[in-house]
Amino acid sequence: MNPPLPFTDTVADVYRNHHGWLHGWLRKRLGCTHRAADLAHDTFERLWKAGPSGALDEPRAYLTTIAKRLTINQFRRQMLEQAYLDVLAQQPEAHAPSAEEQVSIIETLHEIWRLLDGMSERRRQVFMLAQLDGLSHAEIARQLGVTLNIVHKEAAAALSHCYQLIYAGESAGSAG
Repeated sequence: MNPPLPFTDTVADVYRNHHGWLHGWLRKRLGCTHRAADLAHDTFERLWKAGPSGALDEPRAYLTTIAKRLTINQFRRQMLEQAYLDVLAQQPEAHAPSAEEQVSIIETLHEIWRLLDGMSERRRQVFMLAQLDGLSHAEIARQLGVTLNIVHKEAAAALSHCYQLIYAGESAGSAG
């Protein structure tokens, strides 16, 4: 019996054997070879970052799942950006931010979306009501019709979630 391949060899083999198929699959769904190439790259990058996994027993199913999630994330980001640009277009020209400010705002919106994306609906509501609307936990409990204890737990979990993502992002940024 042969020993298992090192993870780097496994990912390289999956890439060699399935990249062309994944690119074609994405191209059919997206209608754009360039976007398909970008998402195929992002899919393999995500596979690499995920580390060794039994999911590589069925590589096409695993790659499809990753690619679908990345595609959904890309469409969500585009919708968020378009919503901002639509609001911006309705503003008087005198109040329009500079191009640099627009890029900064869009990057901030993307980061906020990334932080909120992994939260449950109730946790996201608690977080938004506390952080954006400035409501107390008691007010949030009344508004959502839940106990104060649930609001405390959801708020703590939301902050923990955000700190973990921010810390992970800083660690990844300093590693590269």
